[in-house]
Amino acid sequence: MASSKVYDLDTVIIKDETGGYVVFIPALPGCHTQGETIEEALRNIKEAAELYLETLSEEEKNELLKQKFIRVQRVKAVA
Repeated sequence: MASSKVYDLDTVIIKDETGGYVVFIPALPGCHTQGETIEEALRNIKEAAELYLETLSEEEKNELLKQKFIRVQRVKAVA
């Protein structure tokens, strides 16, 4: 049986305009989900991340998880 490893993953939570929350993990492209509450969204992203990580080799995990999320910064853009 393979041993399990615990990964600390940065998440971004966004308030959805139709209600609820969208959450994603920047280090895992395409790994996102939603929930009616923040707590539900976090439970859902944990499950999504575990399923996502199961599909990766150790080398792929190491490469993707090198990325470190620093912060969210709002900028003004004129269009």
